Amino acid sequence: NVKSKKACSFHEFACSTNDAWDIDDEEDENFCGTPFSASFTPSGQDFTSVHNQVSTRPPWLFSYCVLLSEENLTNFLFLFVCLFVVFSSVRSLLQKQQSLPVRPIIPLVARISDQNASGAPPMTVREKSRLDKFKQLLASPNTDLEELRKHSWSGIPREVRPITWRLLSGYLPANKERRELVLKRKREEYFGFIEQYYHSRTDEHYKDTYRQIHIDIPRTNPLIPLFQQPAVQEVFERILFIWAIRHPASGYVQGINDLVTPFFVVFLSEFVTEDVENFDVAALPLETQRNIEADSFWCMSKLLDGIQDNYTFAQPGIQNKVKALEELVSRIDVDIHNHFKKYEVEYLQFAFRWMNNLLMRELPLRCTIRLWDTYQAEAEGFSHFHLYVCAAFLIEWRKEILCMADFQSLLMLLQNLPTIHWGNEEVGLLLAEAYRLKYMFADAPNHYKR
Repeated sequence: NVKSKKACSFHEFACSTNDAWDIDDEEDENFCGTPFSASFTPSGQDFTSVHNQVSTRPPWLFSYCVLLSEENLTNFLFLFVCLFVVFSSVRSLLQKQQSLPVRPIIPLVARISDQNASGAPPMTVREKSRLDKFKQLLASPNTDLEELRKHSWSGIPREVRPITWRLLSGYLPANKERRELVLKRKREEYFGFIEQYYHSRTDEHYKDTYRQIHIDIPRTNPLIPLFQQPAVQEVFERILFIWAIRHPASGYVQGINDLVTPFFVVFLSEFVTEDVENFDVAALPLETQRNIEADSFWCMSKLLDGIQDNYTFAQPGIQNKVKALEELVSRIDVDIHNHFKKYEVEYLQFAFRWMNNLLMRELPLRCTIRLWDTYQAEAEGFSHFHLYVCAAFLIEWRKEILCMADFQSLLMLLQNLPTIHWGNEEVGLLLAEAYRLKYMFADAPNHYKR
């Protein structure tokens, strides 16, 4: 029976379809007892009576063939052959589909630099040429940082990413001879902070800060086993606590914990060639663990120095960026802007997290690391260019957004965008669109103000 009333809730839908798979015992028995109608018998008589006349019980096909007339037998055999051909074709098609290469599941962390949406292809001639160029720049007595930034904008090869990030973040000097001395001094300085301050984490003045850090650490990338290791979580606790007490203007704010992870993974990859996301960090020498921790602390500190107003009281930096995003979108895509207004979606409801976490909650970690290659290379990448990346990211989902016709669906989409299979290709297109928007609007901010 076709119901005229359209189901408007899950409960009504369930009630209208609850008998879809029900076959009572009586119907089942009738169906099994009389599989064919009387017209299948030669004289139109009941199948059971004819069947009882046969003394022996040959296989079912032979039984039906005996009972059928010559003409009907020909038709029956023709139908049987057709069905056999159809089933054979379907089976062949299924086997062919199963034999096709399956789209690989891209790991969240491993081999980040050469992952794209289709898997991890071997290094091409062009990629090898780029790697050689990076090595040449890094090997020079005084690295040309502007040239290094230019080459890093389109992505940094995995093999040279750790040293390149240290240089672009301002942690290491361009002069090659001074690098080892600077690394040694800065690493000792960090562990001096640990000895001096870390024991005070249980003091009355700092215990709330440490408690919040301790709560947030297990929530950091919970799907990646690497970050659930006790040794790694202790590293993050030390890094975040030391940063918080050395920056009392902001202190620790939820979201800062995410900003440690890309640095930690990149510096860990310098010593790990296999699957990074499942690697046991405790297996590394203690000195190596300490170096990774110290480098992660200093590079994260350099990043936060440029966006600290995002984390001071009332977070004015984020408020201003969200407002700028709203103004920008109202100029570049008025349909999306009006769609949000129609269903009362505020930009702050979804873009606050985009600014607070630098899109880390919206993208897989491998994509974040590729994105940060460009942020490190771009002037004011984390503080200024990120705005245009967020605008491009929003427009990327234009079709899906305009299909949503209520507040709840829109917010659920914007907070759970389907980027799990994103790789270098998608990030590259996103960055290209962000660069176009920046080129159009960055030097003329009044152009996106009504």
